[in-house]
Amino acid sequence: MTDVVVTDNRDAQRFEAHLDGALAGFAQYQLTDALVVFTHTEVDPAFEGKGVGSALARGALDAVRAEGQRKVLAICPFIKGWVERHWDYADLLYDRPASTAKD
Repeated sequence: MTDVVVTDNRDAQRFEAHLDGALAGFAQYQLTDALVVFTHTEVDPAFEGKGVGSALARGALDAVRAEGQRKVLAICPFIKGWVERHWDYADLLYDRPASTAKD
């Protein structure tokens, strides 16, 4: 199996995860001047259990961090839960200062 490739499809306003060339999942977002609002994440059932969701969350959040201009509002329960399990990304959350991050 190959690695999950995550790309930002700005036209569709979503990060997409591809595995072996197939669209395996996506994280839908809306942009404001200050925020990336993650609204919905979906992984195709055929790709569940292959790390697609985690790779998608990490890739999307890494892209937001690299851009360095916006904070994250995670309305999507999957992205919100992922960040709660990976506190090294808490600094990206608009409503949570980095000083509250857990080790």
